[in-house]
Amino acid sequence: MPAGLMIPVRNMASMMGSNGSIGEFGSASRLSLGQPNMMEPGQLHPLEMTQNTSESELARLRDEDFDSTTKSGSDNQEGGASGDDQEQQRRKKKRYHRHTQHQIQEMEAFFKECPHPDDKQRKELSRELGLEPLQIKFWFQNKRTQMKTQHERHENSQLRAENEKLRSDNMRYREALSNASCPNCGGPTAIGEMSFDEHHLRLENARLREEIDRISAIAAKYVGKPVASYPLMSSSVPPRPLELGVGSYGGQQGYGGEMFGGAGDLLRSLTAPNEHDKPMIIELAVAAMEELMRMAQMNEPLWMTSIDGSTTMLNEDEYLRTFPRGIGLKPSGFRSEASRETAVVIMNHISLVEILMDVSQWSTVFSGIVSRAMTLEVLSTGVAGNYNGALQVMTAEFQLPTPLVPTRESYFVRYCKQHQDGTWAVVDVSLDNIRPSPISRCRRRPSGCLIQEMPNGYSKVIWVEHVEVEDKGVHNLYKQLVSSGNAFGAKRLVATLDRQCERLASVMATNIPTGDVGVITNQDGRKSMLKLAERMVISFCAGVSASTAHTWTTLSGTGADDVRVMTRKSVDDPGRPPGIVLSAATSFWLPVPPKSVFDFLRDENSRSEWDILSNGGVVQEMAHIANGRDTGNCVSLLRVNSANSSQSNMLILQESCTDQTASFVIYAPVDIVAMNVVLNGGDPDYVALLPSGFAIFPDAPTAINGGTIGAEAGSGGSLLTVAFQILVDSVPTAKLSLGSVATVNNLIACTVERIKAALSCENA
Repeated sequence: MPAGLMIPVRNMASMMGSNGSIGEFGSASRLSLGQPNMMEPGQLHPLEMTQNTSESELARLRDEDFDSTTKSGSDNQEGGASGDDQEQQRRKKKRYHRHTQHQIQEMEAFFKECPHPDDKQRKELSRELGLEPLQIKFWFQNKRTQMKTQHERHENSQLRAENEKLRSDNMRYREALSNASCPNCGGPTAIGEMSFDEHHLRLENARLREEIDRISAIAAKYVGKPVASYPLMSSSVPPRPLELGVGSYGGQQGYGGEMFGGAGDLLRSLTAPNEHDKPMIIELAVAAMEELMRMAQMNEPLWMTSIDGSTTMLNEDEYLRTFPRGIGLKPSGFRSEASRETAVVIMNHISLVEILMDVSQWSTVFSGIVSRAMTLEVLSTGVAGNYNGALQVMTAEFQLPTPLVPTRESYFVRYCKQHQDGTWAVVDVSLDNIRPSPISRCRRRPSGCLIQEMPNGYSKVIWVEHVEVEDKGVHNLYKQLVSSGNAFGAKRLVATLDRQCERLASVMATNIPTGDVGVITNQDGRKSMLKLAERMVISFCAGVSASTAHTWTTLSGTGADDVRVMTRKSVDDPGRPPGIVLSAATSFWLPVPPKSVFDFLRDENSRSEWDILSNGGVVQEMAHIANGRDTGNCVSLLRVNSANSSQSNMLILQESCTDQTASFVIYAPVDIVAMNVVLNGGDPDYVALLPSGFAIFPDAPTAINGGTIGAEAGSGGSLLTVAFQILVDSVPTAKLSLGSVATVNNLIACTVERIKAALSCENA
């Protein structure tokens, strides 16, 4: 039974309850997986011994089933034999049976319709044709073997022809590469990236020629994977899952290219670069890499630092003097937003590079910032078995978890390179100057990070985020936060990365204290529970921001101007309960520091003050997993003990996480039987979730002379987003009623009032 928040329309006046009764918290049910006894259909089988067939009968049938198509030489000796011998041979010949032409034709016709007849069909054929059932059985077995042999012979012939063609193409490509020359310098040409100056050009070309030979050898070895056309190769990035405990980030459906289906294919066809664009894309990516390296390492006068050293701001005049080319002039009505941040994170540099270059892992780690992402085309996969030199054309949508700030969509190329000092760099730059879009409202100037290896598995990350954006549609409540760069800038990206690295490190930890009450020590259970919580957080963020990538429909005329209500029909997704789901979200300001709001909302002892679903019941933490240095970063399993029978023993999965830029408290009612399976290490993908919760941001710094330097804490208040996902009808084809929308509006309004009252800020 899928768990979720359910609102029976006929009981609008009553408090919210569970979507069904939940049994006692017991052991997980055991599943018995059986494996059928499979038999190779193409083999010639011996006689099958049955209970109704004697050994003498089987011997007789074996003799009678002998196929006399291959005759013995006794026919040539009949004239010289005696009369008794001839009579004996005639009697012996009667024991052999040759199928008549009619019998063969009938069995051939039946074989075309059913090559595997059952016992009943074999008996019917035996009566019609005057044969024994076992003779029928042997004929069909031999026929299947014959057909299989013919098919394999034909398939091998085709494979040999394709292999010869591939060898010929490979030799032709090698000859073209060896004879080609550069029209500018007269030297040999190379496929792939361009170096920063002529001094390194020869070295880069030699390395790339080795990569071409390696890929050509792989293509020649594996039939069906030919080398792409000269001069650029287009292929897909091989899967490189990051096995760090929770599971491959790439397994998260809905945030790579898989989520779009047919729409994703259409998007690729509209935005993927053509052959004419590729040299310009490579040149742009190389120039962007050079700019990122300089912006990450330069200080004043390019970067101006605040008095307390906590904030940096880009000097735009100096930037234009230092980098005159760039991606073109800033469009009219756009503003620049640039930031830089440095941190040391607990993850090795190679794993960080893999996260950034794998679109599924990247969008999952930054799920609170990246609402969707897709790789449109891979121009280079890198060399030497890693991402050095990898080049990908991508599209992504960036979000702030609130209905009051529109998402930012960008079309860009991502380039990864390992430099001579061992430092890795990953840079993004928009492709709008190559393929302009009339609806583009965000351009990424060279942005990305430098990753330096540190001792003991740590890495130093220097992140530069530089965009030009048109901020139409941003609510006044969030304008200062967005314009300061704290909403989408480098500080939030680095803080999110640092927190996620701690989360992954906690999954891998083996020194878990066993004395603490409620600590989950089962390693498989920890992984499954954290993976389920990860999906819950992603689903929550997708239901809050106004992303164009998700299947929500915004409703108008819902009766509450400050609440955005969306709806979605869920049918075949095992991770969501089937039916009509409403998502309601609103954002408001509180004159309370973010830490105080976060501690209040995540504390189970104060939950009854705002949670209508608990109905005043006692909330008790049954189990938890710590996943960071901060005690607020954890995943918990809560039990609600309520006098209301429909809510008795309800379980709630909750994840709370916080850093210096944002905090989240996200929860979802869960089925008790399903959670038992998860805690025992079972697959969490089939646990139905409808997440609700809170996103907390510090209000914006106070501006000084139009900038943001010198004001870090602002007024000390919080920007709080409250969101619910609620199942209003379990029948997907049902009509959405106005009463359900009104009930959701009342629920979210009541929750907001309770929070304000509990924090003593009713007038805020």
